[in-house]
Amino acid sequence: MNHHATDLHTLVAAYALGALDGSERRDFDVHLRTCEACRQEAAEFEATAARLAAAVSQSPPAAAKAQVMAAIDGVRQLAPRLPAPGPAPALRGILRRRAVPLALAASVAAAALGGVAVWQTQSGQELKQQARQAQEQLDAISAVLAAPDARTVHGKAANGALTTVVSSDQQNEAVFTAAGLPSPGAGKTYQLWLDHDGTMRPAGLIDHDGTVILTGDPADAGAVGLTLEPAGGSPQPTTTPLLLMTLPA
Repeated sequence: MNHHATDLHTLVAAYALGALDGSERRDFDVHLRTCEACRQEAAEFEATAARLAAAVSQSPPAAAKAQVMAAIDGVRQLAPRLPAPGPAPALRGILRRRAVPLALAASVAAAALGGVAVWQTQSGQELKQQARQAQEQLDAISAVLAAPDARTVHGKAANGALTTVVSSDQQNEAVFTAAGLPSPGAGKTYQLWLDHDGTMRPAGLIDHDGTVILTGDPADAGAVGLTLEPAGGSPQPTTTPLLLMTLPA
């Protein structure tokens, strides 16, 4: 591993997401034995990637397997793929410094687009609209995750849901992810808020586990809030916040 000791910390995301080669991973294992900060950060990156991927995943329809098996005989076989040359040594450090946002964006892309093969077995205008909406969501989320100034914070709501916010000043956007969010119940919804010096401003709705772009301007917000509100949302919180997560400066 051709890095100074001060550079080792920059490889923690690549390590957590399996982006180091065999020898580099073994060397970084040695580093982790004496670096509590990197051990904790690696665990957080793994949890964040898993939550983001799970939040935008889509289950295939029950008939997908039968449709694929019926059509497989008519699919032309592709020539074997040859491995592409590895990146030049000079580029490897650059790629690894970008490993945090790019790897998270890749995890979202893999999950959100995992249903493309299934979609190809279906047809209809509604399906095309769903595909466009999914692509637009993926593009917006990926832009935040891939931003060079992306920052991540984790939290736990009072109802047990695990939450993550990734924000970018450059994009002036923030992404909220919830996992393990209980059903809000009939006539209710979860509402997100941006706390601007004590003033709570609506930032979108979320009814179940998922990933959403917060609406509003997060630039001057100090925290993200989550409350249970009547269906359709409220202009101001009507219940005690389930979560008030401070954003990084």
